[in-house]
Parts: sequence; structure tokens; C-alpha cells
Amino acid sequence: MPHNLFSWLPSSDHLNQFMTQGGPVLWWLAAVVFVFWLVAFERLIYFAKVFPCEKKHWVARWTQRQEHYSWYAQSQRNAMLSEAENKLKQNLNILKCLLSLCPMLGLLGTVTGMITVFDTLAVQGSAQPRLMAAGISMATIPTMAGMVAALSGMLAYSRIQKLSNKSLFQLEQLLRSEHHLSSKRPRHSHESGDTK
Repeated sequence: MPHNLFSWLPSSDHLNQFMTQGGPVLWWLAAVVFVFWLVAFERLIYFAKVFPCEKKHWVARWTQRQEHYSWYAQSQRNAMLSEAENKLKQNLNILKCLLSLCPMLGLLGTVTGMITVFDTLAVQGSAQPRLMAAGISMATIPTMAGMVAALSGMLAYSRIQKLSNKSLFQLEQLLRSEHHLSSKRPRHSHESGDTK
């Protein structure tokens, strides 16, 4: 049974009751939210741990070149930036798709809950308010959960997108900075020219 999945959590009775009242759509919404935050944390770990090492590697490859202004050098630089952009923006479309699914699933829960209410009215009339209340809760809880998931997901997605653009811009500035290139260039050639 799905409600046994959270039996090990504290206050699992309230969570089980919440998921039961929300109906089966709420479980699909929970799965979408779980995948969204899993991918979001993967992106944050990449920005914090993996990308700085890759950025150092790209900058080192660029500064070790003897020349930086030929057509071939610029092609190599553009290839590095393109590779970095692909890695920085990886899985962003998946996050956007999952984010758009949250309110849609909430709306689906609303529709299914209202269908339950109408079925109760058709069979029992208005003599069973408890059955109607169950259908109304099934209609409202997924909508609320979908909106909360979408709002929190929008904040996370915008932050991840901002980090991606900022990291790419910083890398592009490092590969274009003349001061950075001159500081990495060996100084023995200038010193030998001064001694002559």
C-alpha cells in the first residue's frame, strides 16, 4: 500500500491522512516534486563542486596557448564556451517541464475530486455530507499542494538558471581577460628583452 511508505517518518499519521484525503493524484504530484528536487540538488552540487574544477581546466588550457587571436584559437575558445554552456544548462529543460506539471496535476486532482462530489450527489443526494466532504477535500488538497510545489519550484529554478548564466559569464570573462592572460604568461621573455 502507498500509505505505508511514510510509516518510518515522524508524525506519519498526519502525512498519511493528508495523502489519503488528497486522492491518488497527490501521489503522482509527490513523485513529480521528488524528481524535481532530486534534479535541482544535482545541479546545485554540480555548481558547487564539479564546475569550479572544470573551469580551472578550461582556463588552464586557454592560458597555455601561445597565441589567442587566430581563427583556430577563437574556434577553440568558442568550443570551450559551448561545452561549458551545455554542461551548465543540462537538465534545466527537465526542471522546467516538471515545474509546469505541478499545477496541472493539482488541477487534475480538482477535476477528479469534483467528479467524486457529483457522483455522490447523483447517488446519495445531499443526505450524505461526509461523502461530499471527502470529495471536496480530494478536490482542494491537490490544488493547494500543486500551487505550493510550483511556487517553491519556481524560486529554485530561477536561482539555478541565474547561477548557470552567471557561471557562464564569469568563464567567458576569464577567457577574454587580457589582464588574466598577461598575468599567466611567463615573464622571462620580457626580462630577457630588458637585459639586452
